[in-house]
Amino acid sequence: MNNRRLLPFIIIGVIALFVVAGISSSLFFTVQADERAVIFYKFGQGLDKDHIVQPGFHMKAPWNEAYIYAVRETSSDENMDVLDKNGLSIHVEVSVRFHPIPDKIGYIHEKFNRAYVNVLVIPEMRSVVRQIMGRYSAEEIYSTKRAEVEATIKVESEKILSQNNVTMVALLIRSIQLPEQIKMAIQNKLQQEQEALAYQFRLDKERSEAERKRIAAEGESRANNIINNSLTDKLLKMRGIEATLELAKSPNSKVIVVGSGKDGLPMILGGN
Repeated sequence: MNNRRLLPFIIIGVIALFVVAGISSSLFFTVQADERAVIFYKFGQGLDKDHIVQPGFHMKAPWNEAYIYAVRETSSDENMDVLDKNGLSIHVEVSVRFHPIPDKIGYIHEKFNRAYVNVLVIPEMRSVVRQIMGRYSAEEIYSTKRAEVEATIKVESEKILSQNNVTMVALLIRSIQLPEQIKMAIQNKLQQEQEALAYQFRLDKERSEAERKRIAAEGESRANNIINNSLTDKLLKMRGIEATLELAKSPNSKVIVVGSGKDGLPMILGGN
């Protein structure tokens, strides 16, 4: 008798359990460590742009919507054809790294929805690449100003994306492909420029060596002139006498004839 009385409650409990299980995905949601979320209140204030749901397990009313965004750094590779300032077609491969500003995903959702990468990032990046590369010649892009082109594209793209709450981390030009005949002409020109620089370096080196030798010769000549001008007859005689006296002090036997040498210097005869 008691079991019959409990039966309606058991049935209601089972039904309630199935209902809760069925709508649990609408009641509960999880935000991962590299994600953030915003809530759209269908019967209330609408999209709550300024309240960002942080990582963790959360609950909401089943009629409200939670929009979860990945805020980790993301990369996109793009292949595209652009024209240089002379109208020459260039094929480039570009990589861009970016991420949404975590505290601003509500504004991104309001303006671009979760398709912001395809709606905002990629189209703007492609547009900037075409504009910047159109200011340079193929030779400059391929060789001498590649780093400058890359940096300018990054600055211009970063400016546009930051205005729309997306942070540009890096932009890299992975490859540049030119028509084969243009590529060969540029490579030949660069090779000739390098050969000319090497030849100029050798000329400068030889000029420096010749200048060094000239300066050394002039210095040696001035030194000789100074020595010759300082060697008077009296000085030579005095140095000769000093040398003779030093020699006479040696233990070896010898005969010294004073005043019998050339210019009146002492003459040393014999000696062991």
